[in-house]
Amino acid sequence: MMKKVHVKTGDTVVILSGKDKGKKGTVLAVSPKEGKVIVEKVNMVHKHVKPRRMGEPGGIIEAESALYASKVQIVCPRCKQPTRIGHKIYEDGTKGRVCKKCGEAL
Repeated sequence: MMKKVHVKTGDTVVILSGKDKGKKGTVLAVSPKEGKVIVEKVNMVHKHVKPRRMGEPGGIIEAESALYASKVQIVCPRCKQPTRIGHKIYEDGTKGRVCKKCGEAL
């Protein structure tokens, strides 16, 4: 069963809780099944990577880790404020996401 997530890939979000609270970043990937997102330059972890091919270096790399979607909130591009999302049905029948604070389409 797929769960609904309020963010999409490419959205600018702010972190609400945890060690990276207050940081802003772009959503790189969304996993609705787990309810998690990966945000650029946030929740960095060290990964031990084994060399897979001949001549490829191994070692410890730093990579983004997933965090729960409930810990992020979308930043409106117009009012630059963290906001909740509303849905609006337009005259032509299409449905779109809007900012709850200023009404701008996201």
